[in-house]
Amino acid sequence: MKLTTTAFADHGVIPGEFAFAVIDPATHVRLSTNRNPDFAWDAPPAGTRSFALVCHDPDVPSSGENVNQEGRVVEAALSRVTFFHWALVDLPPSTRAVTRGAHSEGVTARGKPGPRAPHEGRHGINDYTAWFAGDADMGGDYYGYDGPCPPWNDALPHRYVFTLYALDVPTLPLGDRFTGAEALAAMQGHILAQASVTGRYTLNPALRL
Repeated sequence: MKLTTTAFADHGVIPGEFAFAVIDPATHVRLSTNRNPDFAWDAPPAGTRSFALVCHDPDVPSSGENVNQEGRVVEAALSRVTFFHWALVDLPPSTRAVTRGAHSEGVTARGKPGPRAPHEGRHGINDYTAWFAGDADMGGDYYGYDGPCPPWNDALPHRYVFTLYALDVPTLPLGDRFTGAEALAAMQGHILAQASVTGRYTLNPALRL
């Protein structure tokens, strides 16, 4: 099984079209078009009863002390944690593609609704839910895809790993409000095959990808 996208090359730079934010010379960043990339796949293993698609960033700073602070830098050597940008589960076994922009078009303050998703799937909440918790303007449940928005002063470019899982169950035992981590936990013991595509992104104008 192979996963492909026309949005960016594997290990290449993700265009701003697919990001939550892009560089702004005056304000550091501004909101972007935040479209989900397109994906296609073929040759799933025999016995596949559903697919799941998950995007995570393994390069998020473990400490927010210096994040987006004027005159400071988030050092590349800082330990990193995972941030989930998308958890799409229960795609029917006949599915072979996810359409560009079908799951996200623009930034939705307080988050897009869910869990119902296109292609007969279900969306989990992404980690912007926790990031914006307590924010009067942005706080809410962020279902579905929301793209890259790494700290604008991070010395480390971030990786965004999109992984497709072929599963031997038609649905995962998840409620209506589940996280990317919970989706991965529910898949354990049911993964027949998996394939990934990785993109890179930064909002730090001092970096060159």
